[in-house]
Amino acid sequence: MASPILRGALRSAPANGHAAFLPQIRKLVFECCDRWPSSETTRHFLFTHLRTLAEKNPHVEIVVRQRIHREPIIRGFYVNNRDKVVPLNGLTLSEINQKIRLLLDSSGAKIKPLKRRTVESTTESARGIWSGVHADRPTL
Repeated sequence: MASPILRGALRSAPANGHAAFLPQIRKLVFECCDRWPSSETTRHFLFTHLRTLAEKNPHVEIVVRQRIHREPIIRGFYVNNRDKVVPLNGLTLSEINQKIRLLLDSSGAKIKPLKRRTVESTTESARGIWSGVHADRPTL
C-alpha cells in the first residue's frame, strides 16, 4: 500500500532557477546630511524619486537615515549577509540612479580579481614538465 502524499512534502526550497527568481538585495539605506551642500542632490533625489523607487522594488526595504556632517552614501544589504557602500557626493540625479541600479542588480558577492588568477590546465603540456634534475649536464 502506498503512503499518502503530505502537503509539506510538496514544498520546495526557494532558489534561483528557471521558474523562480529571488532578488539578492534585501535593504537599501540612504544616509545624507540635512545641511551639507554635497548632500543636496541626494536630498533632491529622496524628495522626488524615492516613492517611485519603492513602488518599482517592493521586495527591497528602503531606509533613510541622517548622517550629520558627512558625505552622502547608500548601503546595500544582501541575502548572503554582505553589504556594499557607494558614495553619492558630487553625483547628478542620473548618476545616482545608475548607482542604485548597480546595487539592485548586484549579487552582493565579493569582487574577485580577474588578472591574478592562475591558469590551470586539464591536460599536460606538449613538452612535458621541465626539471633541472632530469636535464643533461652542460659541457664546457
